[in-house]
Amino acid sequence: MSISRCKLLLLASICLLALVLSGCGLGKMAREHQQANGGPIDLRLAYHLPESHYLAQGMERFAARVNERSGGSIRIKTYPAGQLFTDKSMNDAILSGGLDMGLNSTAMWTTIVPALNVLDVPFVLHSYDAVARAMDGSLGRTLTNEMDKKGVHPLIWVDYGYVQFCNNVRPLKEPEDFRGLELRGYGQIPAETIKALGASPVTMSSAEVYMAMQRGTVDGQTSGTTAMYQRRIYEVGKYLTMTNHAYCEFVLAMSGAAWDRLTEKQKQLIEQAAVETRDEIRQQAKEEDLAAMEKLKEAGMEVYTIPPEDIPKWQAATMSVRENFIRQLGDLGRQLVDQCLAAN
Repeated sequence: MSISRCKLLLLASICLLALVLSGCGLGKMAREHQQANGGPIDLRLAYHLPESHYLAQGMERFAARVNERSGGSIRIKTYPAGQLFTDKSMNDAILSGGLDMGLNSTAMWTTIVPALNVLDVPFVLHSYDAVARAMDGSLGRTLTNEMDKKGVHPLIWVDYGYVQFCNNVRPLKEPEDFRGLELRGYGQIPAETIKALGASPVTMSSAEVYMAMQRGTVDGQTSGTTAMYQRRIYEVGKYLTMTNHAYCEFVLAMSGAAWDRLTEKQKQLIEQAAVETRDEIRQQAKEEDLAAMEKLKEAGMEVYTIPPEDIPKWQAATMSVRENFIRQLGDLGRQLVDQCLAAN
């Protein structure tokens, strides 16, 4: 073999290696090499919500804060609207270290961390203030510990809002009013709640709900008021009951590998920026919930809000759901429920 041909083969091998490294997204190898040589740490933050959503805007503010305050030692690049990962594929990417951080609903984490189902247990957190106390206190610490066990580090719990019921048959002012209805739920515990109230749970995607209610395939559904308004449910649903029976949370989580690459100073900087963002979103979530309720009312829906003194009656009607959750998780389930109730 000639010397010139050897040189060509060597050059081709070097190019192939470079392509492999770049194909890993600069992957972990390149990022670790970058850090070892004193370069900035590049972190990718993904979320599936559209950029116009207030949670998405919060993530953009968070990234901007970290980038500015770190003086360039940390560079967070955001990937909105499912550009990098969908809500279904994101968690596996975080667990494997293929994604540094992501914002996803706790509902999408429950198969990995069943303790997160506690947020769907009906009537255990009675107010926005109770949710804040629980998530900033013992409940939040317990859930963080459960995620840490899986190699994932939650930075903050991000409020989305309360879950309500709507239907197009009759006002739902008492638990007994649910009997005979067919209602779409969004998961296992929401389905158990619907069944406990005497209705029949129906499984379908959120995109199918409007047409199903319009055609009478289902009588109603359960979701937050913001989702109801965005999906124009007021066009096919007559009655909205503000039950505040469950609470939707998102979590901004980092892969354990990405978290461990940071210095203590960098971790503190990121946590401070995250907490500031959390507090802004928390206030906004409450405002968005109530504003959407008013818009639904203005659009013609009849709105009924459960008075605080009636909550024990609704708790009793759905107690089987709480008991089943505790039975499945044992001592941990009891601890989680008690932590919720103590925050009220």
